[in-house]
Amino acid sequence: MTLILGIESSCDETAASVVRDGRQALSSVIKSQIDVHRAFGGVVPEIAAREHLKLIDAIVEQALREADCTLDQLDAIAVTQGPGLIGALLVGIAYAKGLAFASGKPLIPVNHVEAHVQGAVLGLDVPESELYPCLALVVSGGHTNIYYMPEPTVYELLAYSIDDACGESFDKVAKLFGLGYPGGPVIEELAQKGHAEHYPMPRMMEQKNKLLFSYSGLKTYMVNLRGRHAADMSEEKLRDFCASFQEEALGQLVRKLDGASQQRPAARSILIAGGVAANQRFRALAQAKLKIPVYFPQLRFCSDNAAMIAALGYQHYVKANDTSVFKQLGWDAFSRYQFS
Repeated sequence: MTLILGIESSCDETAASVVRDGRQALSSVIKSQIDVHRAFGGVVPEIAAREHLKLIDAIVEQALREADCTLDQLDAIAVTQGPGLIGALLVGIAYAKGLAFASGKPLIPVNHVEAHVQGAVLGLDVPESELYPCLALVVSGGHTNIYYMPEPTVYELLAYSIDDACGESFDKVAKLFGLGYPGGPVIEELAQKGHAEHYPMPRMMEQKNKLLFSYSGLKTYMVNLRGRHAADMSEEKLRDFCASFQEEALGQLVRKLDGASQQRPAARSILIAGGVAANQRFRALAQAKLKIPVYFPQLRFCSDNAAMIAALGYQHYVKANDTSVFKQLGWDAFSRYQFS
């Protein structure tokens, strides 16, 4: 049995989790700052860092307590090293380094985007031999990437957005119509009562073999659509707008996954992770239209969390031939990674 403590502070969630053997989350404590940043329509980096500083010690203590685990029982500590907000990341890294130094535990730096993929396998009772090689889609407010993964710690980037991320486009369209922040949940709710066929959307990056995403054109179309209907906007029309926008935004994800599966026929499964993975319409589209098994995270592991950090930390820990590299407590412990 291997126990890893994960610490996450890359943006506006302060989180800690203890994960057993890379699959079972014994605890997952998350404190969101959404209410703090809502007034600004997005995350303010300096405020985020200050909030992390106030919360992180209590969050880690709670995660250990809920897992019925002590520092001595841990095998290693994993922490998000990036990408993310520099000030926010530094809070988590400095805390994790201090904890590792005090306890003598190995310290494992983890890439936040890569860790999201592990969120899709938490609690999943499927052997790795049936999952890998796989395609992995990380789709959130900051990232829209497809990876080919021959094994759990190897990532080949196949597709990415050339402009807005998918989740970011939901936030911007929601702001355009005065729907508040974050935009994904409110657009999904309105879309459930709308008719996507009433306002057909332009298809972005339609060619399946062109593995790139683009959402800026769809966002601009929504700006123009709103302008044309500003004088006669109604609740019914707004629901139809949301349904139409959502259908194309999510449809692009499914088209590119289908194209990627044709280019990588060895893939045995598709793992989907990130905040947009919580969208129920997306889950239905992917399950219906993709030809190989598709796995989504439990809803609690879709947004930023520390269980995914611990899960990827476990994979690095068990793969390492010499775990002493993780015991280097200076900045050289992060030499494989860069802030971004």
